Amino acid sequence: MRNHTVFIGLGSNLGDRAGMLNRATAAIKGLPGLQSIAGSSIYETDPYGKAGQSRFLNAVIEVETPSSPPELLHALKEIEILLGRQAGERWGPREIDLDILLYDGLVFQDTEVTVPHPDLEHRRFVLIPFREISPDTVHPVSGLTIEEVAAACPREGEVRKTSYRLDW
Repeated sequence: MRNHTVFIGLGSNLGDRAGMLNRATAAIKGLPGLQSIAGSSIYETDPYGKAGQSRFLNAVIEVETPSSPPELLHALKEIEILLGRQAGERWGPREIDLDILLYDGLVFQDTEVTVPHPDLEHRRFVLIPFREISPDTVHPVSGLTIEEVAAACPREGEVRKTSYRLDW
């Protein structure tokens, strides 16, 4: 079975945010056949899409997995539930959020998952940590590198590196 290179975004703005990111990475590392490749620093960011909530901690990890996009998304959603994520409003506060950002150079959509992640190019809170670990990765739709996508992204909202460490 062939492994696929996947970038996963992690975010949390409720409770022990850094602890939640590290519990999520530990659970992700335990997925069958998955190999950890790289992990970004942890960044504190302004909320996206809905103001009036606590700031997020965000990070991006790179993994290799034999799972298909739907299989991986299902596993990530199970981890979110295991870690206590509650159903809530779109872009609202969350204990943990795990998103597939890119999956190889694949452009894929079904009823459950879309890769690359929709609106990735407008999300500095993801692009800055992504750029840290893989600036030369090419976005399969735009043909631009993550470095170029991040440079072109609107500069709305603060994204700053923290002293928290991702146990990756």
